[in-house]
Amino acid sequence: MTALEVAAACRLVSEALSAVSDSEKASGMQAYMRTDMPFYGVQKAGRTPILRELVQRFQPKAAGEYRELVVGLWNLEHREEKYIALGAARHFKAFIRPEQIDLYRALIVEGAWWDLVDEVATHLIRALVVEFPQEAWKVVDTWADDPDMWLRRTALICQVGAKERTDSDRLFRFCAARAHEEEFFIRKAIGWALREYARTNPHAVADFINAHLNDLSGLSYREGSKHIGDLVESR
Repeated sequence: MTALEVAAACRLVSEALSAVSDSEKASGMQAYMRTDMPFYGVQKAGRTPILRELVQRFQPKAAGEYRELVVGLWNLEHREEKYIALGAARHFKAFIRPEQIDLYRALIVEGAWWDLVDEVATHLIRALVVEFPQEAWKVVDTWADDPDMWLRRTALICQVGAKERTDSDRLFRFCAARAHEEEFFIRKAIGWALREYARTNPHAVADFINAHLNDLSGLSYREGSKHIGDLVESR
């Protein structure tokens, strides 16, 4: 994929989004996300056919082309263009490999808000820690203590959806290490991660919560024990 092809892909996305833009919805979406980044006002249902056309017409043939396409789309001005960048990153599964982890890290740090970060964490990073655990955990382990809050959140939630392939030792270790934090997005992440894993291993999650009753915030406790209330001790 040449630079001209990447430019053409970006143009396709921008023009297609502009054609179905809605200024009233854009204002609401921007307010909801609490961001100054502009929106076209195109919700997921409107973005889906645009993403579908993009991935049909512009298919990277190598890891470098995959990266260039994702970065080109990500660097566009509007929020929906970043959503489509992440959609393309997810779609081309053959290129979700450990050598792209620095790209995904950049998307997390630059995205710096839950709608973008959580998409990277629970799909792209999850794929890496599940399919390439040796290589991926070497990096993600360092994120659990990183000064960047969004990287810490990613370490906590990157196994959401992994089910029986969850590395429970790491999950519980990360949750315990971050339980003292007052940051809402960390407390919420701990609760989310525990709640999701409880669908697979409720007794293990209950044992963790019971052992850390005095450490977990009220939010983490409530979220984590939401579906296993009969197994956890009350506070």
